[in-house]
Amino acid sequence: MGVPCYLCGMFVRRKVNKSGSTSVQVVDKSGGGYRVVCSLGAASEEWEIQRLEARGRQYVKEHSHPELPLFGQGIDDRLEELVSGLGNSQVQVIGPEVIYGKLYDEIGYGAVGSRMFRHLVVCRLFNPGSKLKTIDYLARYLGESYSPDQIYRFLDSLCHRKGKASGEPDIKSLVERISFEKTKRECGGRVEVVFYDMTTLYFEASDEDDLRKCGFSKDGRHGNPQIFLGLLVAAGGNPIGYDIYEGNIFEGHTLMEFIGRMSAKFGFGKPIVVADAGLLSKRNIAGLKEEGYEFIVGARPRNDGEAVKKAILDLGLKDGDVRVIDRPDGTRMVVSKTESRTAKDKKTRQRGLDRLEKRLGSGRLTKANINNKGYNKYLKMEGDVKISIDYDRFGADEAWDGIKGYVTNTSLPNDEVIARYSDLWRIERAFRMNKTDLQVRPIFHRLRNRIEGHICICFTAYTIMLELERLLKASKSAITLARAQQITRSMYQLTYVLPQSGYTKTTLLRMDEEQQELYDIVTYRHKS
Repeated sequence: MGVPCYLCGMFVRRKVNKSGSTSVQVVDKSGGGYRVVCSLGAASEEWEIQRLEARGRQYVKEHSHPELPLFGQGIDDRLEELVSGLGNSQVQVIGPEVIYGKLYDEIGYGAVGSRMFRHLVVCRLFNPGSKLKTIDYLARYLGESYSPDQIYRFLDSLCHRKGKASGEPDIKSLVERISFEKTKRECGGRVEVVFYDMTTLYFEASDEDDLRKCGFSKDGRHGNPQIFLGLLVAAGGNPIGYDIYEGNIFEGHTLMEFIGRMSAKFGFGKPIVVADAGLLSKRNIAGLKEEGYEFIVGARPRNDGEAVKKAILDLGLKDGDVRVIDRPDGTRMVVSKTESRTAKDKKTRQRGLDRLEKRLGSGRLTKANINNKGYNKYLKMEGDVKISIDYDRFGADEAWDGIKGYVTNTSLPNDEVIARYSDLWRIERAFRMNKTDLQVRPIFHRLRNRIEGHICICFTAYTIMLELERLLKASKSAITLARAQQITRSMYQLTYVLPQSGYTKTTLLRMDEEQQELYDIVTYRHKS
């Protein structure tokens, strides 16, 4: 219970509820009894309770008699003595924990039961960087001291294979389960469509091993060892699960194994599977059909069979047209054409031709370059030694500009097939957010266990980032994810000792308008 203002009789008090939370109220005792003047709200965390108490004290100050001294004589001296005794070590950045830590708990990751895991995830959201930078942040701002060995040993413990072998908690599987339950709630309790794609993550080290292999890099780092990261998401980009593969694997061979394993783990039945053209193969089509899945897979119309190619060109597609071609394997290909895509394809082809002409002029092209990889398909041999560009073939490809195909066995209307496939941008965005905002790569670890631990932390952080974005959009806030990260860096708490009682207290410093908006969105509006 607080001490009443001796002029107005109001004070701030706590009241423990039956649910275990604590209500904070402004109470008036001036009439002899207790009368609740204002209810500030209820909270469970101490820092939240103190925040409500601070609002209550401000209320008392504003509704007392400002023309009269509230605190008696000597308050300035005592306040100056208190402030002069404060040190930098007593001021801590609390924004990351207040914002990201709150969402971490709301999603359910608190069930992991590891304080270090929580710190590593929050740091990845607030200040992504190396593990050494994380150690420095934890020591400087949160007073948490960890050694590099402690961090690395913990990363080892995240590896699900090690967990199964030793009987330790399987953190990766638990994180995936929590993420999936969150995704299922966002999808109304049922996952009806899933999106699968892969990307490459490169390493700064130059040596290869059983996992890190040189291969075709989607990051353009062909000389660096890499791994493949497979990711499965539901509608809205909400994550389901992920796994890593050797860097020289053919990505098309991962689809059936991955989908089957995720379905067995989470029991989401047979949703529609959406994937890009890199996963279109006879093997995958046959596998999906055999397992009873409906699917929508991006097509490469100009690389299909001659009969299908001729049927597409005979359609004479114009801007906005959508048509259907039946394929020999029993699927149908929905094909469409737009002027914007036509202009883009034409520009891309011309850019490729310009680069090819430049390389040809430099004399760097040889017989070994004649293949169907990229724009090398426009090269041809003249006699035994001369290499030239096949401009006729280049011109013939103009007929394909603007045409996009989608192979499916669903009964969905054509427009919905296209719309479903178009949602693949969400998984591409998930990769982009992990690579840029969360800096999942380059990876500096060498051991597989630690690589998997690093990706598990980034996967968790991505789920939290997605939830924060959802809340910001739902509240129609102008705050972006990047701005939210900046805001958390300037939200502080102060630890101090009361000079008279000797009590140590910790309180959030008063927030500005933007900080308060972000705080309220995460603390209160998440329940809406």
